[in-house]
Amino acid sequence: MTTEPRRLRNYINGEFRDAADGRTTDVVNPATGEVYATAPLSGAADVDAAMAAAEEAFPVWRDLVPAERQKVLLKIADAIEARAEDLIAAESENTGKPLALTRSEEVPPMVDQIRFFAGAARLLEGRSAGEYMEGMTSIIRREPVGVCAQVAPWNYPMMMAVWKFAPALAAGNTVVLKPSDTTPASTVLLAEIIGGVLEELGHPKGVFNVVCGDRDTGRLMVEHPVPAMASVTGSVRAGQQVAASAAKDVKRVHLELGGKAPVVVFEDADLAKAVEDIAVAGYFNAGQDCTAATRVLVHESVHDEFVTALAKAAADTRTGQPDDEDVLYGPLNNADQLAQVTGFIDRLPAHAKVEAGGHRVGDKGYFYAPTVVSGLKQDDEIVQNEVFGPVITVQSFTDEDQAVAYANGVEYALASSVWTKDHARAMRMSKRLDFGCVWINTHIPLVAEMPHGGFKKSGYGKDLSAYGFEDYTRIKHVMTSLG
Repeated sequence: MTTEPRRLRNYINGEFRDAADGRTTDVVNPATGEVYATAPLSGAADVDAAMAAAEEAFPVWRDLVPAERQKVLLKIADAIEARAEDLIAAESENTGKPLALTRSEEVPPMVDQIRFFAGAARLLEGRSAGEYMEGMTSIIRREPVGVCAQVAPWNYPMMMAVWKFAPALAAGNTVVLKPSDTTPASTVLLAEIIGGVLEELGHPKGVFNVVCGDRDTGRLMVEHPVPAMASVTGSVRAGQQVAASAAKDVKRVHLELGGKAPVVVFEDADLAKAVEDIAVAGYFNAGQDCTAATRVLVHESVHDEFVTALAKAAADTRTGQPDDEDVLYGPLNNADQLAQVTGFIDRLPAHAKVEAGGHRVGDKGYFYAPTVVSGLKQDDEIVQNEVFGPVITVQSFTDEDQAVAYANGVEYALASSVWTKDHARAMRMSKRLDFGCVWINTHIPLVAEMPHGGFKKSGYGKDLSAYGFEDYTRIKHVMTSLG
């Protein structure tokens, strides 16, 4: 018996709707490779409707005192916590992620992050009022920017939705959010939850809207005249297109793009701990993380020992179905991503050596084995470009200067880590590494209070923290004559 695919719908002005022209796309479960749902393929009419709803709701939402917005966000956090199992099921079907890890590693941080921004709503700060010209008093107002067009990625669709809407709503903006066309299910469920809270508390229906669709839908959102800001997490190519589109009407842009995190392991590091932690940080979420520990640089004196240990760790790491509690990660997100990862391995130069993995796992779904590649040079494709899969590369270096040159010698600049027992060396490296985050003797932890964002082609703007919150505000100077 064939099960009819579930029908997902847009959420616009408090109502679930199909695309105006009825178009849909199939949504595939990457753990099975089978279609489990359809989602709207939204066009201009759908984007217009969502933007109109958000624009109408904005003045009312903007003018709420921060304590009221805080109350809404806290209630949203509580509602997400109450619906956790539904969200976990939706996200696992979306992505193929292990249920147990989604339960422990994603829902608790999401709830915590919303509660953090609920508190931040009441802590906007600016320069104190004062007389900077005789007879004049100046004050600073920090205001929401307006309607925000937001595009979330497929690697963490549920958590990245939170990173988008929570600071935006806390600051007094209204939102039109588009999930990836491959992972809309959990975002549509979030719309149901958030919409229910807004309705219960009597707030405008258009404060939060979800529009499903593809790349063209996202372009229509970014180019639309209503939004004052476009916030996008995605590939470098997508970010470049968004920045170019937004430039046409000088729209504010917030971009979190790709990464190629260097993991610099010195000879005095605790190698056993480094191998264990790097394997987890490199293979978690199938390496589909812009901060993943997938580009390891190891001092030449311990290189061979490290590679042997990492290859064993890879061989001991399991991927598999979502209900298997012993797996570290699930499948790659889609068939195109599987082809991309496979292509990097197929095109390896002759001097490279596959120490572990390097192949697809099974013929059902998009699973790929934990992989280690050694013998690489700095200009190799797999070193320079983001694989976004469970593939860790290893290079050797001779001294600190060469480690810095190799680490910084890519176009990305999001995250990095240094492994050493030498505190002074760790401090020197944290200064010299050209990345938005430097971890020391760890890799990948994030907290709501600290900023996440990169430099160079990894984009600009910060997620999380008070810095991320401020990105969703604008500054106004008000001067009053005392005469």
